[in-house]
Amino acid sequence: MTVREAQLVVAQREFVAEGVVALTLRHPLGEELPHWRPGAHIDVVLGPGRERQYSLCGDPADRRAWRIAVLREPHGRGGSSYLHERVGAGDRIRVRGPRQHFALTPAPRYRFVAGGIGITPILPMLAAAQAAGARWTLLYGGRTRESMAFVAELSRYGDRVTIAPQDESGPLDLDSVLRGIPEGTLVYCCGPGPLLDAMEERCPAGSLHVERFRPKTREHSAEGEFEVVLARSGRTLTVPADASVLDTVRGAGVEVLFSCAEGTCGTCETDVLEGIPDHRDTVLTDAERAAGESMLICVSRCRGKRLVLDL
Repeated sequence: MTVREAQLVVAQREFVAEGVVALTLRHPLGEELPHWRPGAHIDVVLGPGRERQYSLCGDPADRRAWRIAVLREPHGRGGSSYLHERVGAGDRIRVRGPRQHFALTPAPRYRFVAGGIGITPILPMLAAAQAAGARWTLLYGGRTRESMAFVAELSRYGDRVTIAPQDESGPLDLDSVLRGIPEGTLVYCCGPGPLLDAMEERCPAGSLHVERFRPKTREHSAEGEFEVVLARSGRTLTVPADASVLDTVRGAGVEVLFSCAEGTCGTCETDVLEGIPDHRDTVLTDAERAAGESMLICVSRCRGKRLVLDL
C-alpha cells in the first residue's frame, strides 16, 4: 500500500467550538492534494512516535485544501495540546495519507449519529448524501452547544439535523432515531465508545457503520506463540505470547509504518497471504475480518501456528 507523505502549511486556524480548533492545510507551492472521499483521515506526524489521526472534514472537491478539527484533550497523549498551543497559521506540519477505513456506502437512505468531535467524519458524508439525492437525518449530541463544532455550518440542512446538547435535552434518544428504519437504510455513527456500544446494541446486523477513537474490548482466543513468515524476504520469525506481530517484525529490523498501536487507526494494516488472523482491531468490518485478507499487526494475532504476511 503506497502511503503519501508531505509537508503542508497551515493556511488558516480558527476555533469552531469551545476547545476545538480547525486547521486548513495547503501545499506550500499551491499544488493539488491527493483525492479523498468522505470518512477518510490523515496522520499528523508531530515527531518520532508521535502520530495522531484526524478525519478530513472539508470539501473533497477542493483539491487545494484539507481541513481537520482537533479537540483539545487535557488528559490525552499530548498531540491535541501541541496542535492547539504550538501550531499556528503559516507553520508547516508533516502528514501522511489520506487513509480510508470509514467509507460511505451508496444507499437510498441514511441515519447519521455523531457525538462530540465525532461530527468530523460525518460532516462530508452529509454533503455527499445530499448531493446524491439520498434521504437522511443527523442526530448530533455533545456536552453543551458551545462545545459542539460546526453547528452553524450544519444549519443549512434545516430540520434534517437535530442538535441535542446534553445540558439542554439530556442523553441522546437513540431509540427514536432508530425506530422504524426502512429496509435498506444505512446507519453511520462516530463518537465516544459508550455511544458506539449503545448503537451496536440497537442496530440490525449489517446496517451500522462506526469509527472508534479508542479500542473496544473483545473476547479473544487463547494467547500463545506462533510463526510469521515475511514473504518478501522469506524470513521466519517467532511471535512470543507477550509480544505483538508489530513488535516482533520491528525488532527484527523490518521497517513498518504504524501509529496508534491500539488497532484503531489502520496504519499498520498488512496483507495476509496464508494463515488465519485472530482479529483484535476496531477498524476492519466483519466482512473484512471473515475474508482474512489483511490484518492490523499491532494488535491482531494468529488462530493457528503460522501466518505468511506481505512484508
